[in-house]
Amino acid sequence: MSQIAQHLLQVKERIIQAARRVGRGADPIELLAVSKTKPLEDIQAAYAAGQRRFGESYAQEAATKIDTLRARAEQTASADYADIEWHFIGPLQSNKSRLVAERFDWVQSVDRDKLIERLNNQRPAGMAPLNVCLQINISGESSKSGTSEQEIFRLAALVAGCDRLVLRGLMAIPEHTSDEAVLAGQMRRMQALFTELARQYPSVDTLSMGMTEDLEPAIAHGSTMVRVGTAIFGARDYS
Repeated sequence: MSQIAQHLLQVKERIIQAARRVGRGADPIELLAVSKTKPLEDIQAAYAAGQRRFGESYAQEAATKIDTLRARAEQTASADYADIEWHFIGPLQSNKSRLVAERFDWVQSVDRDKLIERLNNQRPAGMAPLNVCLQINISGESSKSGTSEQEIFRLAALVAGCDRLVLRGLMAIPEHTSDEAVLAGQMRRMQALFTELARQYPSVDTLSMGMTEDLEPAIAHGSTMVRVGTAIFGARDYS
């Protein structure tokens, strides 16, 4: 068993235990393996271990990875990698939106009108509609992307009115803090917003919240998808 496969098992066990502690079943909680900055070999190792959902944050880097894996599958007449579900989870510049619209299955970082319009217009007609999560800057930190809590329902209506997009839910990166009360407060607000959004839109089923360091409290506050990179692939390479 590869080291990445072992790490995947450890993360899945954390999810199971976190869900059990708050009386939830683990099955509805999806694991997104955050593979940004990681080489193709790491994605292939995770794929071999059964992982199918991968998150990327840099449009050009991700497009190269996706195109390479799809080309390899075509060259070998193999079904491998065809069932990967690609999620774009990073800040998305408008001039890179086509790269994402043409390749990804999900975009979790939608936070403004112009991006909604471009993704809808650029999504190829032959592809399934693009799944969208609206990103909220729930901590209010200037260093983070995301829209405000007050803007969520207006943006949700715009997404719901698009024919090439499907509104699936909300994404957030709560504050990195040792203050459990602060973290819990932000996660409770996310849970409340998600509950209200799901009440208004039947397609909404995803609260993407929780990473390597805070997946347990995220699950305690209703997260349906945790985004884990370091605990699976190791620390990011900034070189």
